[in-house]
Amino acid sequence: MTQSKIIWTKIDEAPALATYSLLPIVQAYTKGSGIEIETSDISLPGRIIANFPDNLTEDQKIPDHLAQLGALTKSPDANIIKLPNISASIPQLQSAIAELQEKGFDIPDYPEEPKNDAEKALQKRFAKCLGSAVNPVLREGNADRRAAASVKKFAQKNPHRMMKDWPESGSKARVASMDDKDFFASENSTAMDRPTVVKIEFVAGDGTTTVLKDDLSLQEGEVIDTAVMNVAALREFYARQIEAAKKDEVLLSLHLKATMMKISDPIMFGHCVSVYYKEALDKHAETLKEIGANVNNGLAGVLDKLDRLPAAKRSEIERDIAAVYETQPALAMVDSRKGITNLHVPNNVIVDASMPNVVRDGGRMWNNDDELQDCIAMVPDRCYATMYAEILEDAKRNGQFDPSTMGSVANVGLMAQKAEEYGSHDKTFEAPANGEIRIVDAEGKTILKQTVEVGDIFRMCQAKDAPIQDWVKLGVTRARAAGTPAIFWLDESRGHDREIIKKVKKYLPDHDTSGLDLRIMEPVDAMKFSLERIRRGEDTIAITGNVLRDYLTDLFPILELGTSARMLSIVPLMNGGGLFETGAGGSAPKHVQQFLKEGHLRWDSLGEYCALVPSLEMIAENTGNEKAEILAETLEEAITLYLENGRLPSRKVNENDNRGGTFYLALYWAQALAAQKKDPQMQVRFAKVAKELAENETTITDELLSAQGRPVDLGGYFLPDDAKAEKEMRPSTTFNAIIDRM
Repeated sequence: MTQSKIIWTKIDEAPALATYSLLPIVQAYTKGSGIEIETSDISLPGRIIANFPDNLTEDQKIPDHLAQLGALTKSPDANIIKLPNISASIPQLQSAIAELQEKGFDIPDYPEEPKNDAEKALQKRFAKCLGSAVNPVLREGNADRRAAASVKKFAQKNPHRMMKDWPESGSKARVASMDDKDFFASENSTAMDRPTVVKIEFVAGDGTTTVLKDDLSLQEGEVIDTAVMNVAALREFYARQIEAAKKDEVLLSLHLKATMMKISDPIMFGHCVSVYYKEALDKHAETLKEIGANVNNGLAGVLDKLDRLPAAKRSEIERDIAAVYETQPALAMVDSRKGITNLHVPNNVIVDASMPNVVRDGGRMWNNDDELQDCIAMVPDRCYATMYAEILEDAKRNGQFDPSTMGSVANVGLMAQKAEEYGSHDKTFEAPANGEIRIVDAEGKTILKQTVEVGDIFRMCQAKDAPIQDWVKLGVTRARAAGTPAIFWLDESRGHDREIIKKVKKYLPDHDTSGLDLRIMEPVDAMKFSLERIRRGEDTIAITGNVLRDYLTDLFPILELGTSARMLSIVPLMNGGGLFETGAGGSAPKHVQQFLKEGHLRWDSLGEYCALVPSLEMIAENTGNEKAEILAETLEEAITLYLENGRLPSRKVNENDNRGGTFYLALYWAQALAAQKKDPQMQVRFAKVAKELAENETTITDELLSAQGRPVDLGGYFLPDDAKAEKEMRPSTTFNAIIDRM
């Protein structure tokens, strides 16, 4: 029998806890099938430890699993189950470092304000652990994201109850974006006519040149863009929206992606904090500078540093900050009980997860009285704000969406080989002065340039030609398989999109498109078209760039399914093999908080269950392994029963949680394997398991439920103690004994 390997990623927070329960079952069920399950640590603490082995003991060191997996994605043998990991903000990174240090790991502190070359080098080294450190390395293919048929069918038969009506009396909710001098307005783009090596340089007004990045290799056909966010205009925008929110008596909220766009968006977040709290921050500017307060880390980046001051001075600043709320509009709240606002930390409100909730909640967010209230949702850059504005306006006109009847919007997303578009990586800079930032080739020729003012945010992005070709091909393939219209969400008036449109028109004729409905539409029109179809119960495919891939595959699934964690996310790797992603982890921190408080984990592992099906199918297809095919077929049956019988985790303590859901998946999977007749050996093996699980169902569920209703000690948040976590996530001795005997 040909041996095959599935890599199961070790990650963070709620999905990491769920793994302690699920993975032993997967390993037991695949035993003897020619399939080996191997784990690979790409968690935030794992990435930190791998990148800072200098002062660690041999027992503490771990290999750089992320680099190893990155190399594997270029192999046709790659078969990776990728769970959601933390895209760390600086506060999250600092918290993880502190926890590792407490556990005896000699990891250096993150130098938030580097004072010398050594600290600057250390900060650069830590950058490998920040933001979107994992996805660009592993995504050596483009994205095919859609709801599995069983999941969508279940969602329509059993619609989630989180949708709230849009008020019939009218809504003041709106999306606010800049009308000039944002990334959209400034973006220019070109496709390379030859391979070359370029540098990014800043030229000051006096002609002094500083190299910001050197030795950047570009391929023939590669699309590159530059764009600038003018911070003076950004601050004026924030000030106008603050006044508008006061006038309209609505909540003010900011929607960015500071964890992913780890340079640009934290700066944009910081400007909002400094404009909103201007009176207090300006009054104490000198003192706050002395203690290292950093508004880019949110209001918490100020408050957390106040303990460096004498008590009287600290109290004075706290009073002045509190007084701001008396004159400024109310902020959307993250946790009203703890006074945590939208501007507290940058990673609390993430645009792709937060904007769907604004739609779901009828154009409202939570206020300080823990009630829903109309809001102004600030999405500063127009590249993506317009499509959010359109769905809000559609809901105002037509009312709330109905999960029991609405259609789906699947996605084919361009993301292979670090198809950036985000500008979140190593080519984003804050302008040190007035001047110009240029992309200059090896011959000294300027390819693209941008005029900048001090503090402006410059970004350069890349998308290689081969991934674009593969993306067009995948879009045609999915349109053919689904038999639905497929829309390229591209805007001719945007620099980047103009170049991509040229590529789409060039490569579409390479494929059989006869009988297919393929269109190119700007995002607002594509949103209108898709929403019209959704309301008629019809499906559409969105073929998009990397950012819209991210945003739309949260937006529509949250409305349709209640969560994006239930999406099937397949990445056919360009050299063969597959990466199977298991849904979004944006809600993972809240799930962990509940688990630590009351021993109930409401994380739904349906994404993991669904991802395992195509992973097994790929093994069967590539190797002819019939056992893998049977495991996939029966797992699909088990998932259907899991859904139909309502075994999803409840949100409430002392009801079925993740552990109970995983038990029932194991039961249904064993029963399906026992019922199949293709492999008598597997039938006999699992008949015994199915019988034991069914006979002990009451005992097992009682044992699982009795573990709830009390605080939980995991021995760590970012790096739990394995023994403690396994004990909490496998609390049924009866269930464990049956699985472990296999």
